[in-house]
Amino acid sequence: MEMNGFVPARRLAVIGVVLALFAGLVIFRYAAAMMAKPSARVETAAIPERGAILDRNGKILAVQSIVYNVAITRSAVEDERLFAKLLAPVTGMVEKDILDRLDEGSGDFFYLKKKISEGEKTAIDEVIDGSRLRGIRLEPVQSRIYPEKSLASQIIGFLGDDGYGLTGVEYSFQDTLAAGRAADGRTREGYSVELTLDSAVQYELEKIAKKTMEGTKADSMMMLAVDAKTGEILAYVSEPAADLTNYPRSSVSERKDRPALYLYEPGSVFKIFSISSLLDLGAVTDADRFVCDGAYTFTTPAGEKISIGDLDAHGTVGPRDVIRLSCNDGTGQMSERADEASFEAKLRAFGFGEKTGIELPGETAGSLAPHEKWSLRSKPTIAIGQEISVSALQMVEAATALANRGTRLRLTILSKLLDRDGNVVYSHLPEAAGTPVSPQTAELMLSYMESTAESGTGTRASVGDVRIAVKTGTAQMAGSAARGYSDTDFVSSCLGIFPADDPRIILYTVIVKPVGETWGGRIAAPVVAEATDAIIDQLGLGRGSAVSVRHSGLIPIPKNEPVRLGAVMPDLTGVPKRMLAPLVERADIKVLITGDGYVVRQSPEPGTPVEKGMSIELELE
Repeated sequence: MEMNGFVPARRLAVIGVVLALFAGLVIFRYAAAMMAKPSARVETAAIPERGAILDRNGKILAVQSIVYNVAITRSAVEDERLFAKLLAPVTGMVEKDILDRLDEGSGDFFYLKKKISEGEKTAIDEVIDGSRLRGIRLEPVQSRIYPEKSLASQIIGFLGDDGYGLTGVEYSFQDTLAAGRAADGRTREGYSVELTLDSAVQYELEKIAKKTMEGTKADSMMMLAVDAKTGEILAYVSEPAADLTNYPRSSVSERKDRPALYLYEPGSVFKIFSISSLLDLGAVTDADRFVCDGAYTFTTPAGEKISIGDLDAHGTVGPRDVIRLSCNDGTGQMSERADEASFEAKLRAFGFGEKTGIELPGETAGSLAPHEKWSLRSKPTIAIGQEISVSALQMVEAATALANRGTRLRLTILSKLLDRDGNVVYSHLPEAAGTPVSPQTAELMLSYMESTAESGTGTRASVGDVRIAVKTGTAQMAGSAARGYSDTDFVSSCLGIFPADDPRIILYTVIVKPVGETWGGRIAAPVVAEATDAIIDQLGLGRGSAVSVRHSGLIPIPKNEPVRLGAVMPDLTGVPKRMLAPLVERADIKVLITGDGYVVRQSPEPGTPVEKGMSIELELE
């Protein structure tokens, strides 16, 4: 064969046939791939696990689950009517709604349904396998199960569709709960957060709060129970509360974290901090006496007369009586003795005017104006709990100073952080935040508050067999006008510390806008008594006779036993009407009783010698 520089024709023909066959094979495989049904399944193992939220005893409050979004590509759906007919039963949707979703919108991609369960996913998988549907994909997404529903919901918070926390611990511990990078560069699972909450105590206090709101027709309510020795929050109640299993449909009021965010004037409960400050400054002493004529009044250099009303004319009172009877006049007179700068500094040392630093989003710092901006009436007004705004968290943290011999403790909701294997990577230790008062001042104030529970405005907070230190408060809320206070809206509150001789628990309850009865001693104090009983039972705290080692010189009368007179007139404050029968039956004295309920005023005063033929007047409310 002659070579002429070109490839022979036969060889070219063979090459052409081979290339044609190869091209045909490529086209065939490409076409087969194009016609193949796309996979609807996505493996879930690639999603790192988000840490759980637990109570202090390991009870699960929030835990990860996997749900699925049903993703649709419109252009890949071959028969819309068949598509809708097959998917309607397994998605719980109406065929028409599916068809409408396929036809509406400008984009090619949309979600037909979000957050379907594992069971729904399996049913859709079976339809896809049996009918070769195209254009549908099941995307795994991280979700949350909240087994306790509304329990402590403002603390726990809520996880959004994108896997990021929106509120509460889910938000503030987002980087801790979510998966991250370990030191060796590998992906680590999220840490679990063990809270300081005791879910059993939380449940009991929420139950009491709900009942109280129903009885008082209040707008809202807060209750905090704190371990006095560590600053750990055992219960954190904010009612009304959202159900975390149906959070998107909850109201703004149900989502509000009131203990951290709600600002209010505390009223007379604040006197335990203002008078502690005055005692610690040396401005007043336990032996000082003041005359209360029913109102604190003074005249400014400009000739303006300023008056702060009181519940009654209490006569001669000392600091103990001022706390016990919640005397505004006595408080105002005591405040005169301290300079403004020193008084402000003491209140700030208690933590007022600054955030507590609690591990929750959006906490308020409250409002305490610098003394340079105070008016002539600011000092006595602040001393009685007005012209200052606080949060419930601030009030409880300040109370830790009284319960810990003058040392204020930082509040916390974080007990531990745990890795996937349950190893502790962080554990809370009590953190001191200064010493606003001396141990002696703190102990003296606790004894004043114990007197309040025995024979003052806080008698209804007493549980009888456990010594408790109490202070009540009733504060007018700001009126609708630019200035002044409302005649109908009040904040009623009560703070208890028990056992008074060795404080273990600080309990604070706040009732916002109760309807009808508004006095803290009448509606908030009984709540503290009921909650105290529940806490003691849940935590197994000891009970005893609660015999006081201190004696004031007056004869206390048990509130639930018939009254028997001795040589001197006892303090009958807080005694119910039914227990006064023995007095009425006596022939050697005259007893005049007006009103119903409990003794609020008496004549003669406690300590007066009982004489034959004397007259006793008792006013009840």
